[in-house]
Amino acid sequence: MADTVDTLVKFSKVQKSYDGETLVIKNLDLDVMRGEFLTMLGPSGSGKTTCLMMLAGFEPATHGEIYLDGKPINDVPPHKRGIGMVFQNYALFPHMTVAENLSFPLQVRNLDSGEVADRVKKVLGMVQLEGFGGRRPNQLSGGQQQRVAVARALVFDPLLVLMDEPLGALDRQLREQMQYEIKHIHENLGVTVVYVTHDQGEALTMSNRIAVFNEGVVQQLASPDDLYERPDNSFVAQFVGENNRFSGKVTGLNGNSCTVELDVGGEVHALKVNVGEVGEKTQMSLRPERVEVNPPHGKYQNVFEGVVKELIYLGDHIRTRASVCGQDDFVVKVPNSSGHVHLKEGEIVKFGWKMEDCRALDAKK
Repeated sequence: MADTVDTLVKFSKVQKSYDGETLVIKNLDLDVMRGEFLTMLGPSGSGKTTCLMMLAGFEPATHGEIYLDGKPINDVPPHKRGIGMVFQNYALFPHMTVAENLSFPLQVRNLDSGEVADRVKKVLGMVQLEGFGGRRPNQLSGGQQQRVAVARALVFDPLLVLMDEPLGALDRQLREQMQYEIKHIHENLGVTVVYVTHDQGEALTMSNRIAVFNEGVVQQLASPDDLYERPDNSFVAQFVGENNRFSGKVTGLNGNSCTVELDVGGEVHALKVNVGEVGEKTQMSLRPERVEVNPPHGKYQNVFEGVVKELIYLGDHIRTRASVCGQDDFVVKVPNSSGHVHLKEGEIVKFGWKMEDCRALDAKK
């Protein structure tokens, strides 16, 4: 992790309440490093957008302090924070051309006309809209309008760019294309980005780190691979990526492993993550791609028979739903590679997985 001198944004003990009683943000401590792409991810009502609005200056913090580049900004108005903002609805001026929309944040900062023209030209090239400067927003597609909105947030060289669900209004193919474009712009410029989304695929694709929010609290802050491979609790395991869940009671502890008696019977060997004692209830997490169908004898500690219920062909893999350990929605991703297992619905097969891939977490739903 970078030293504190590399911290650009700091939330220190920040709380937010809209009614004076219920906290929608609870004692938030969060650092955003200079140059990183940090995503605030969570379901509706989790507090992620409220955090972004407080950072932008559109909402006051009830308690605590927010720092930008080492300076407290709670009392600094939005237009003096030096922050670029990209909204889901683009928020472009409809009566202005693209070039005029991009010129506006420069003109209010009193830049001379020559520098304004140079910056507008440069940023249009950056978002691949050369030659579109004379058009109005209603003459552009949704994707083009979003590019203009991104360009406007970058044109005045802000310290920080905030993006609030900016791709939510786009169709799936265009949304995926824009994910990569924004990611590459960030990599090329090195600008610090704080991004809000409820789309976990978007977060995994674009981010250096992801803060997973739920009920006003950051459940886990980690890199995309860490978050997916090593969730700290049941909420993160369930919210990020597809996940097989088993419930049971811890019957034995041995170093970093534990044995769990399933509620439906049977014993599973799991990695001990946040269970601490024998008799404790746990919910275990197992990713579908970590399961092997009909593994060689003795390869895994965990091997169970199951019935294949459904096969869905998805090109690179066959999504297999089976009934295993009392779970009718047990999912396995069978790679569509040469020599892969060919299954049939109704077939009884064995499913195996490593102890380390099955994480024993808290029992919360």
